[in-house]
Amino acid sequence: MFVGGFATFALVYSTQSLLPLLSAEFGVSAASASLTVSTTTAGLALMLIPGSVLADRFGRQRIMKWALMIAAVLALATAFAPDFRSLLVLRALLGAVIAGLPAAAMAYIGEEVAANAQARAMGLYIAGNALGGMSGRFVSALLADLGSWRTALAVIGAFGLLSALVFWRRLADSRHFQPRSARPARILRDTLAIYRDPGLPWLFLIAFLAMGAFVGLYNFLGFRLQEPPYLLGQTAIGTVFLLYLVGTSASALSGRLAERHGRQKATWRMVAVMGAGLALTLAQPLWLIVSGVGVFTFGFFATHALASGWVGRRAGERRALASALYLSSYYLGASVIGSLAGTAWTAGHWPGLAALLGTCVLGTGALALWLRRLPT
Repeated sequence: MFVGGFATFALVYSTQSLLPLLSAEFGVSAASASLTVSTTTAGLALMLIPGSVLADRFGRQRIMKWALMIAAVLALATAFAPDFRSLLVLRALLGAVIAGLPAAAMAYIGEEVAANAQARAMGLYIAGNALGGMSGRFVSALLADLGSWRTALAVIGAFGLLSALVFWRRLADSRHFQPRSARPARILRDTLAIYRDPGLPWLFLIAFLAMGAFVGLYNFLGFRLQEPPYLLGQTAIGTVFLLYLVGTSASALSGRLAERHGRQKATWRMVAVMGAGLALTLAQPLWLIVSGVGVFTFGFFATHALASGWVGRRAGERRALASALYLSSYYLGASVIGSLAGTAWTAGHWPGLAALLGTCVLGTGALALWLRRLPT
């Protein structure tokens, strides 16, 4: 599951550090180049719920294996895209197909791993997600400097195929899976019950706004650092993505904060940390910008860990569908706000982008404060 999570997010975010190169290669704007990330996350968001329904009907293991294998083939094909439109189509298909793995992963771990080992297994899977997202960004930037963006995507795609083979051969058989009805009436009934909950819809909106701000910042950070007075190369820009490692410690700390202070208090405080980090990026010295990105990243991962855990606690027996709805909102935010961020960058450069992202952070903070009224 670590290998599956690692490969999934390496494939999804492999173009994020290459956006300036893609913009120059195809003669498109920064906003258009960012669509190579946004179309992928949109496909992922839209297919999470269908993926979870298919996994309920046909089995977690089968869906995850085929999702990773087909996505890896599509990722390899992106290296040979003849034009920008073809690249976008392949990236959208990749996102739609790979959704089958995260849609089934948590349910698979819950069914097949012993209760006293589930926390460790889930931790390994989530660590794979975080490290894969970081590695996809950093390695693609490094390979682009050594060769080209096509070289970078080809190597990432080949790595995806190797990971899919390992995943296919090593993933333990499903021994406790019980098919569930895929009747639309049941799914609609559960969905309506989830949206009638006084807290869950607002947690979904927190995911939308927070992830949108996070992806928007990282999408256009490379464009800023490539310009004067910084003039950083692709490898140096890719190194900034190593700040993703901050997410590991943030997730662990968020659990302790929730236990000590409660999710209601901890969540809005971590959103405030996001805001402080974003404010630091408005400075000119490079070290302050990088520090601000690190602080923002810490606050985001802590907020995400708190909100996603809160969803599981509130959803009860509907937690599988609630988690899929949460993740759909999460990736839709990455797609919608990540694309709007391109317009903000074009219109107002970094201050314009920061204004948009700051609005998202303020909205997230307002929702977190509103949720304090919920009973513990």
